[in-house]
Amino acid sequence: MSLEELLKKYLPENKLEDGLKRLNNGEPVQYIIGNVEFYNCLINVNRHVLIPRFETEYLVQKTIKYLQELNIINPSILDIGTGSGCISIALKKNINCLVEAIDISNDAITVANDNAKMNNVEINFMVKDINKFETSSKYDLIISNPPYVSYNKKVDEKTKYEPQNAIFAKEDGLYFYKIILEKLHNNLNINHLIAFEIDDKQGNKIKELVQKYLPNDCVKIEKDYNNYERYLFISNKKI
Repeated sequence: MSLEELLKKYLPENKLEDGLKRLNNGEPVQYIIGNVEFYNCLINVNRHVLIPRFETEYLVQKTIKYLQELNIINPSILDIGTGSGCISIALKKNINCLVEAIDISNDAITVANDNAKMNNVEINFMVKDINKFETSSKYDLIISNPPYVSYNKKVDEKTKYEPQNAIFAKEDGLYFYKIILEKLHNNLNINHLIAFEIDDKQGNKIKELVQKYLPNDCVKIEKDYNNYERYLFISNKKI
């Protein structure tokens, strides 16, 4: 189905002309329609949140698989940089779990809360800057698809419509992995899992950070549907 056909399918007739203009100007079709399907959930999106992608669906799928393999039952989860809430909502709808999720953007958390209500799940969404985030809680799973694109890397032109602070990060895109591991490595239960979406050139550098903060943990890097190294999993057990 073409993008034009998608608009005709999902937009009312009185909004179709404007939608086609926006599409011709390069705006992503997901923003024009206003929602996207993500791991059997319907997620509303606007320019305050990153558009959920297939790669992130695969992160959720793999994470659920590893939770089962590690025998982590009813996990306590922290989702960092939640955006639209898609990861948290997909996990909550598919496994028994308790989920907290943070994002620096008030507007993103508003979208995430609306999406949770629409999908009939309860998640504790909080407006928090990871740099200032403090907690005494312990988690079985920390999951994040943080901003990870280096500022000097060329990206798809259409990403200009998305919140740039959800895409780019300092230190060659490694900044948030470093902050997450530094601040939260002591907030993990003994049997635990960390799940990251990553840039395909970052795996070995993130492994070095894991060695610094969680030297006894095992690290596994996995590829996405396009054969790019896209996911990094950290656990106290071999996976």
